[in-house]
Amino acid sequence: MRGPHNILRLIRTGATFERTGAMHSVLEAFEAPKPLRILARTLGWPFKWLGYKGDPAMPPETRALNALGPAYIKFGQVLSTRPDVVGKDLARQLRVLQDKLPPFSRAEALAEVEKELGRPVSEVFSEFSDPIAAASIAQVHRATLADSGDEVAVKILRPGIERAFNKDVDAFYFAARIADLFAPGARRLKPMDVIEHFDGVVQGELDLRLESAAASEFAANTVNDEGFQLPEIRWGYSARRVMTMGWADGVALGDNDALDAAGHDRRVLADRVLSLFLRHALRDGFFHADMHQGNMKVAANGDIIAYDFGIMGHIDEYTRRVYAEILYGFIKRDYKRVAEVHFEAGYVSASHDVDEFARALRAVGEPIFGMDASQISMGRLLNYLFEVTERFGMETRTELILLQRTMVVVEGVARSLDPHINIWEAAQPVVEDYIKKSIGPRAVVSDLLDTAKVMARFGPRLPALVERALIAQAAQNGTQKRKLNSWVTPAVLGAAGGASLCAVVALLL
Repeated sequence: MRGPHNILRLIRTGATFERTGAMHSVLEAFEAPKPLRILARTLGWPFKWLGYKGDPAMPPETRALNALGPAYIKFGQVLSTRPDVVGKDLARQLRVLQDKLPPFSRAEALAEVEKELGRPVSEVFSEFSDPIAAASIAQVHRATLADSGDEVAVKILRPGIERAFNKDVDAFYFAARIADLFAPGARRLKPMDVIEHFDGVVQGELDLRLESAAASEFAANTVNDEGFQLPEIRWGYSARRVMTMGWADGVALGDNDALDAAGHDRRVLADRVLSLFLRHALRDGFFHADMHQGNMKVAANGDIIAYDFGIMGHIDEYTRRVYAEILYGFIKRDYKRVAEVHFEAGYVSASHDVDEFARALRAVGEPIFGMDASQISMGRLLNYLFEVTERFGMETRTELILLQRTMVVVEGVARSLDPHINIWEAAQPVVEDYIKKSIGPRAVVSDLLDTAKVMARFGPRLPALVERALIAQAAQNGTQKRKLNSWVTPAVLGAAGGASLCAVVALLL
């Protein structure tokens, strides 16, 4: 229910940040302006007693987000990849939210497995461990298949997670509606559409059959990708709330000390993570949209191993070409072309000046060229980008939310591996390869062939479709003609009568 009762939920959010001591550090991390700080503290402090207490053993920020529920934890996971935005200390604390949350019991997990698979656990698994990782929506156990002896990872949804998540999202919908009604300046950000998109994405995470299907499709797309591995989905041991996949041995991507001890080159890994994401997004239009450190390992041979496919992004061919041209324009520092692409795609209204927009983009791009990541303040850069989008009336594109969010996360992961990475240099080979294949003469020929294939499929139906269209057009024209005659004839007669009268008056004069 998205009614006013959600006001209490939103008040409790601020009160929880106050009660856990997280409010001050969060406002500091985001360098919030003084008026916002005063407003937040004024609204939160009087209701401090309403806030959730949380786990006192946790740092204030993770304690608050964990107490508030799964939707808030998702937000914290994104922030954990951006030490350049929230600071190294806060990012390190928030990384706990990726896979080290309090688990539910092994007994509850076994009950879920038996219920979902429809047979006793002993018939399915000869060994079944305690939880080895726990996140906001599910947790993972290590197990051994009884029939084959293969080691597998078993992912199980948290009991009652659907109800808990829906309660959070209802409050978000209410807040978005309030913003729509009382903050006209926020309407271009489409808060209701954003929350609806977020809701749809996470609802997909709550059915592990869909995650299994996504993992299978992703594996088929990336089977020949060098330096990349995916665990195999075991369909016979998976259901709506349980998913079983092959066990992946490796070092956690977020453990830099362990990566160094294992002899991995973190600069190579940083470049590989960024390149893989761009290749999947541009080449396939289907990419892992939750690529934080908790969802990746590094194999002994240096391959990136990805898992947890609950959030996958999809973008169509046209959007991929637009995205690639924008990236390529920035790489080549051709800001005029970047601006033109924004106008051509409808991201900026034609009522604005393309040259003025190009200059605004130059102010974004130029300061970061020739600088490594450690010298760039992403917080200030994001603030300026927000000012640019507001100035030129750029609305939120819900079809790009996952792409943009994942790009932010992936860049943050790459920075954590190599603080001096140059994202433009890492992106250039992948983007140039896509541009060569998808924009230019070769792409025109490919588009014509695709069009011909569609025409060939519909060929037998084309004559009937054309005939029906022509008949409908003729009938519509006949109707319009009769309507036209019904008012044109009296009008013409009236005009003729008026003209005659005028002529008579002129003669008399």
